[in-house]
Amino acid sequence: MNNHEPVRIYFLGSGKLGRPVLDALATDSRVELCGVGSQLDKPVGRKQIITPTALACHALSRGIPVDRLSSVNAEGFLADLREKQVEILLVVAFGQLLKEPLLALPSCCCLNVHASLLPRYRGACPINSAILNGDSETGVTFMQMDKGLDTGAVYETVKLPILPDDDTETLEARLAVLAGQHIVDICWKVAREGLQAVPQTEATMPSVRKISKKDACIDWHCEAERLSRMVRAYIPWPHVRALVPDPDGKLKQMQILQASVVEGDSAARPGQILEAKKALTVACGAGALRITQIIPEGKKEMDAAAFLRGNPLPLGTILPDFPRL
Repeated sequence: MNNHEPVRIYFLGSGKLGRPVLDALATDSRVELCGVGSQLDKPVGRKQIITPTALACHALSRGIPVDRLSSVNAEGFLADLREKQVEILLVVAFGQLLKEPLLALPSCCCLNVHASLLPRYRGACPINSAILNGDSETGVTFMQMDKGLDTGAVYETVKLPILPDDDTETLEARLAVLAGQHIVDICWKVAREGLQAVPQTEATMPSVRKISKKDACIDWHCEAERLSRMVRAYIPWPHVRALVPDPDGKLKQMQILQASVVEGDSAARPGQILEAKKALTVACGAGALRITQIIPEGKKEMDAAAFLRGNPLPLGTILPDFPRL
């Protein structure tokens, strides 16, 4: 292999994290993009409209064809990669498990871009977890894939500070840009300069599982700081959920989009409303949560102040915890 030839890469991705990576691969002369694969189109929204993945939509908008793959481990896909003589199979937020025959197929390696500083936050939701746990920094890990869950040897990591107002959506966007800035350099070093991966140390915390709606049920007995981090961690999905009474006293669901920590009232009970005019401020296990942006049940996103004008809530009202059914 001529050390100056472009690196032959096939790219697998589904989520937003891969969009700047694809842009970099498609525009750098050091790469020959042999193909792009993504998950199958799926029904989205209330009307269940069949829609390509975020990555596929982005690729198609650039005029890049996308293979919709029901299984990357199918022999037909493996045969296609052999024919293309792929050197690096690059995987970014793809969503399918790669089995050993596929992992062993590229002449160089299968390379994964993971949105955490491995071995911290192996698994499905590293960005949410970093915000939820109050980390001050995170980053992107470029790793050699193996049959474990994000356990492969690491080529390189790049760090990024977590900003005080970062939510999962904004942090993912910044991590995606970071990955895009470094991906071609990493692939070139691995395939043409012999960059070696270093085995990970043992993780000191368990892998992070996929998020469910149950994780976002509010418990007013928690500290306000924890609940504030939950609000940011669960944007854009599933949103922290609380219950508030309507004018008839019936409990309605409310999704919290923006909130901050304020000083509480030591005599107040968790869930007790302390303010209900310019914002909805609720006492917590420690401190209070000042809620400023919400989605009321059956309505569109609005300021908490606008909601309270049409749905006044008496001070001292005790809001219940959201049941984890």
